Amino acid sequence: MKEVPVFLFLGFLGSGKSTFIQETMEDPRFDEEHERTLLLVLEEGEVEYDASRFAVKTFAVETVGGEDLTQKTLADLRKKHRPQRVVLECNGMMTLDKLFEVMPENWVIAQQMAFFEASTFLLYNQNMRQLVFDKLKDSDMVVFNRFRETDRQEEFHKIVRGASRRPQIVYEYVGGRAVYDEIEDPLPFDLTAPIVEIADNDYAFFYRDLVEDLRKYDGLTVRFKARLVSDRSMPPQTAVCGRHVMTCCAADISFHGLVLLTDGRPFEKGEWYLVTASVKVEWHKIYGQVGPVLFALAMEKAAPPEKEVADFF
Repeated sequence: MKEVPVFLFLGFLGSGKSTFIQETMEDPRFDEEHERTLLLVLEEGEVEYDASRFAVKTFAVETVGGEDLTQKTLADLRKKHRPQRVVLECNGMMTLDKLFEVMPENWVIAQQMAFFEASTFLLYNQNMRQLVFDKLKDSDMVVFNRFRETDRQEEFHKIVRGASRRPQIVYEYVGGRAVYDEIEDPLPFDLTAPIVEIADNDYAFFYRDLVEDLRKYDGLTVRFKARLVSDRSMPPQTAVCGRHVMTCCAADISFHGLVLLTDGRPFEKGEWYLVTASVKVEWHKIYGQVGPVLFALAMEKAAPPEKEVADFF
């Protein structure tokens, strides 16, 4: 089946996403191709849509929520409306995994935007970190509505960048002035150094930057503290070195490891080592694809880091 682009709008109740969608549907530029558009609402918002003002000529509006959000329901809507694109407003308390489980296979996310009310964002992040992270991690743009002059951009910026370096950040100030985030995010280590030293507190940033921009590290020499693990399924003289990383909360801790070719150097499984290695980007069977393969230059047994679980905070 032909792919159907989905424009996904995320945010908690009162975050401003319904207003943005209303303005988008009123914009004639959004209907240049005259595509059949399904506006799918997964929550009852504070703002009701005024379809009489839509510039989009061919559209349908459907509201689905709770137990009605199933594969069958969305399949029936696809069959009923035969949309050429979908504008989807997602319930802020729903995780994206639940949405993706029931979405038709040919619906493909074309753009994802997250909206937050600036005055409540920090509180949501403190008390519902996992739901906030879920909306930030894959978004193309993050918009903070009703931003005040007393709010500190740096505080909001740090939380977004802790989830992803990907999204553009917009601060929509009270009164309507929109300001794009221009805060630079220098890496906490020097990629031009003969040996790139990764501090214990910076492993999470190093791992994420490495997997997001592999070629930047090709040929570099790195040094960092990691646990070494191995099992019988791995090729000889091969280990995985890495650390457990918490990306959003305690429920989201997983081992982030890299393939290490030891060149016969002995090591104790599960122990901590200070690893110095050269990085080459190539195919390896453990990844099942191209990835960062580390060639050990030195492996020194080391004390565990002060925080054994790395994070972005």
